[in-house]
Amino acid sequence: MQPKLAAKVRCSDKEIGEITKVIVDPLSLQVSYVVIRQLGTDQIERQVPISEVQEISEKEVRLRGSSEEFGRFPTLDRGQYVTTKEIEIAHLEDHLHVEPGEVLVPLPGLEQDVPRRTFFTNMTHAIGMLIALPLVFPVLKYVMKPMYAPFDNQWFPVGNVRKIKKEDTGVQFKFKRKFKEAFMPVQNIEKNVWVVKASPELSKSVYDGKEKKFYDHKGDLVWVNKPNFPYIAYSGKCPHLGCGYKWRKIRKLPEPIFLCPCHLSFYDAAGKVLDGPAPRPLDVLPIQVNSAGEIKVIDVEYKAGVKQQVRVL
Repeated sequence: MQPKLAAKVRCSDKEIGEITKVIVDPLSLQVSYVVIRQLGTDQIERQVPISEVQEISEKEVRLRGSSEEFGRFPTLDRGQYVTTKEIEIAHLEDHLHVEPGEVLVPLPGLEQDVPRRTFFTNMTHAIGMLIALPLVFPVLKYVMKPMYAPFDNQWFPVGNVRKIKKEDTGVQFKFKRKFKEAFMPVQNIEKNVWVVKASPELSKSVYDGKEKKFYDHKGDLVWVNKPNFPYIAYSGKCPHLGCGYKWRKIRKLPEPIFLCPCHLSFYDAAGKVLDGPAPRPLDVLPIQVNSAGEIKVIDVEYKAGVKQQVRVL
């Protein structure tokens, strides 16, 4: 059973308050702290590790120590957290079963448990290697054959610039493309890109006054984005692990940002990493806009999780 919001909290000697919030670990998606408002106060809220909770019942939570020991727990610094309404953590509802209320997640720069993050990463890699071991070479070669096919440099229409109302603001465009993966039949999959109408300052931050060149699998030049072109397109996949991301206004930050809710990577409108585990900025795509304002992009994809851009599609 997990602690419920508004549940009464007792120490070993007396009742000391009620739970007002819970803090969730964004990696394990489990409650890591409970936030308790002291009796007789409207402002003082203390942050208590879930390990200090001795017993949880339907209406009450019992802590291990006394009321005097409770007073030693730190007060909640609200500025260090964002709500799950702001970041929309993926699959959280499958793991968290508290009553409706305020659920907090620490900003990524505040994550102190780096060994735990490393452990999960290494464990994922180890599991992947174990799964791959039984594959014999001919099967592996057949499955991986599409990886060595020529890159698809087809232009895809995604929408019109009229949809973009403000400069330096992320606007999502969706499109469909046919995709063939190994022995699977051809599928129509829905993809997305983010397009920004860039101010001169934003363009300079992205291109640094230089052209952005794109090449095919042979190394031949396919397209060049000019640094003075007013529109910038970003791949819809986060460079960390390929998750989808969103354009969001976060209470703690002065300007809206691109936010990947899976592992909390934050990017500014120029695609630069502000915080989180992302190894590189958002990936810029080839883009062209005709006289009618119709946008076309090449659906370039790069390997996720690495610092350098390695094209895979």
